[in-house]
Amino acid sequence: MVLRFRPYRPVGAEFSSDKQLKQAIKSILGYRPRNIHLYHLAFLHKSATQETNNGIRINNERLEFLGDAILDAVAADYLFKTFPTKDEGFLTEMRSKIVSRVMLNKLSQKMGIDQLIQLDNSSMGTFRSCKGDAFEALIGAMYLDKGYDFTHKTILNRIISRYFDMDDLVNQEVNFKSKIIEWAQREKKQTQFIVVDETGSGYKKQYIVELLVAGEAIARGQDYSIKGAEQNAAEKSWQKINGETIDL
Repeated sequence: MVLRFRPYRPVGAEFSSDKQLKQAIKSILGYRPRNIHLYHLAFLHKSATQETNNGIRINNERLEFLGDAILDAVAADYLFKTFPTKDEGFLTEMRSKIVSRVMLNKLSQKMGIDQLIQLDNSSMGTFRSCKGDAFEALIGAMYLDKGYDFTHKTILNRIISRYFDMDDLVNQEVNFKSKIIEWAQREKKQTQFIVVDETGSGYKKQYIVELLVAGEAIARGQDYSIKGAEQNAAEKSWQKINGETIDL
């Protein structure tokens, strides 16, 4: 099945043709796409969801899921080879830094990916993770269009080698979810993130996530994405574990 889209009009730029979008991808990642429809889809945020003739609602969430897995695999492979003497904990921490939502949001801006996102104009500023989501969706589109080997090479040469300083990354504070998980493993405690509630509706919906440690509720976090809410809950939990008084 071939998915067809209405004329492409992203926030921040006017791409009225496939040719212009191909040129934008060439400028960002150094190659011309074959299946341009995958890239239209990669930049189609859920707030601008489109519907096919047979009623299928389409946006970039499935490509984001795929790109997330591909990026994890490439980062793990790169770190395994770059740090041959480091243990699993170090490698996990470094990978978390590379693929964190904050990092991917920044990368999206630095590379100009954020200028290609097709968002519902009334939702601008609401979705804090949309830039990183589009980054992952672009990786997913590249994988489907060009294959794993090509995607692996492009991520290494056009992204990791250009935008990451491993020495700086080693010294950078790891994300709080990773720290909580590592702490719980050392303490032999089970951790679980649970979505306990949702607020708002439509594209303004937020998720409330509770972190359980050994079955006990430690803290809650809230965000427009489940990942963001988990990080928020993890940060509050980390503060509590280290003796700071916080609200659940």
